[in-house]
Amino acid sequence: MKIEKEIKVLRGAVVACLALSAVLVTTGMRANKDVRFDTLTVERINIVEADGTVKMLLTNTARFPTTEQVNGTVLNEHRKKRSGMLFFNEEGIEAGGFIYDGSKNEHGHSAGMMLAFDKYDGDQVMQLLTMDEMRDGKRVVSSGLAFNDRPEHETQDGMRRIMHELNQIEDPELWRETAIAYQEQGLIGGTQRILLGKTHESNNGLFLFASDGSPRAKFYVDEQDEVQLQFFNREGELTHTWSGSQSHE
Repeated sequence: MKIEKEIKVLRGAVVACLALSAVLVTTGMRANKDVRFDTLTVERINIVEADGTVKMLLTNTARFPTTEQVNGTVLNEHRKKRSGMLFFNEEGIEAGGFIYDGSKNEHGHSAGMMLAFDKYDGDQVMQLLTMDEMRDGKRVVSSGLAFNDRPEHETQDGMRRIMHELNQIEDPELWRETAIAYQEQGLIGGTQRILLGKTHESNNGLFLFASDGSPRAKFYVDEQDEVQLQFFNREGELTHTWSGSQSHE
């Protein structure tokens, strides 16, 4: 009787193992197939390569990565959390992203969106952006396509280390001297060179800037629907203008 009882227990264990194996095999086969969902509700999605390298990150505001590591690197602990997407290249380095926000505040509201593409292992060289906010009781909207120069020796890790160092400096003059020294070494900084769009002054047109960020040429339609063409020298002084059918030097 004892032997028969043990055989029954053993037979039950075998059946249970076979059933579990069938479930695992079936589940594994299903996992390798495309799965369709009508609605997928999540707080963050990481798109990864087979080796685990994150290539794209889609996130809400709370789970936007700042202090956590992505591909072994803390992106920027001083960056404001925003909902959107971040892109990463084959080496796991951030390569750009799409972020947006908007909320009411003590002035009325503030909102913005930006699609940015980074220089390799650097910061933004092309931006599609818009800002909408209240200033002194007036609604101000600007938007455009911008192209930027970035420092020659800029790296993302280098920028993080330098910004961390600068954030520890309380003396404004020392902060300025240190920042300028790093800029002269080509380690931080950046200059907008081209803007095509609408400025805060409601001027719609093409705006060109020198390597130091000073304006060199503007071709736009102003708030009074007048066409304006302006040129500036190296000192930022207006040298030539053209407005409507009138021009002068």
